[in-house]
Amino acid sequence: MQERIAGHGQNAQGGEALTLADRLTEELAHEIRSGAYPIGARLPTEKVMTQQYGVSRTVIREVISRLKFEGLVETKQGSGTVVLDPAASYSFRLGKPDEDLARGVLRILELRRGIEAEMAALAAERRSAKDLSRLKACLKNIDLAVQRGGNGVEEDLQFHLTIAHATGNPHYPELLGMLTLALKDAIRITRGNEARQTPLAEEVRKEHEAICKAIEQKDVEAARAAAFSHMTNTERRIRNVDPEYWQGANRIAAGRLARTIAEAVSLK
Repeated sequence: MQERIAGHGQNAQGGEALTLADRLTEELAHEIRSGAYPIGARLPTEKVMTQQYGVSRTVIREVISRLKFEGLVETKQGSGTVVLDPAASYSFRLGKPDEDLARGVLRILELRRGIEAEMAALAAERRSAKDLSRLKACLKNIDLAVQRGGNGVEEDLQFHLTIAHATGNPHYPELLGMLTLALKDAIRITRGNEARQTPLAEEVRKEHEAICKAIEQKDVEAARAAAFSHMTNTERRIRNVDPEYWQGANRIAAGRLARTIAEAVSLK
C-alpha cells in the first residue's frame, strides 16, 4: 500500500512531489467521494492505517484533520472516524489564478498577513511551556537546514504550524493544513529569494526571532506586530526582486501556487 501511495508523488500539474500527508489525503478523499467508503462507514483505526499505508500516526492524524476540515469525515466518541455525505462537504475557493505570477504570490502573502498576525497574538496569550520549547526548536532547525545547504522550507513551515498549534484553536492548524501546498510554494519562493542575499537571510532570521521572543514573553501586541511586520517585509522583499527570478523553478512553483489557490480550496 505504501508503494501505491508513492505512485501519486506528483500533483496533477506534474509539479514537485507531494508529502505523504498530501498523497494520502488525496487518496482517501477520492475514495470517499467515489463511494468506496459509504456514508456512515468508519475509516480504519490509526493503528490499522499506519500499517496499511506505511506511514506514521502523525501523518494519519494530519490526514484525518484535513478530511474533517473538508467536511468529508467526523470523529465521534466511541465510534471512530465516520464518513459524511461528500455532496455536503465544503472547502474554500479564492478565485482563479493570477496571470501575473509575482502578483499571485503577493496575494497569498497578503492573505497570510492577517492570519499570521492573529495566530501569533493568540499564541502569545495561550502558549504553554511545551509550545515555546517546540517553537525555539523550530528556529534551530531552520538554521541547521540552511547550514547544511537546504532551503529551510519544511522547517519554516513547521515554525508557522507550531505557532498555529500554540493558539489552542484547532481551526488554525486545520486551515494551514488545508493550505499546506500553497504555503509551501509561497515559502519556497520567498526563502529562495532571501537565500540569495545574506543580508536578507539574516533579516528573516531576526523577524522569526522577534515573533518567538514576543510569544515567549506573552506580549500579545508585540507578537501580532512582529508577525504582521514579517509578512509585510516578505512582501517588500518579493516586490524588489529582479524579473529573472521568476523563471525556472520559481516560475513553476509560482504557477503551482496560483493553481493550488484556485483549485485546492472552494466553497460549495
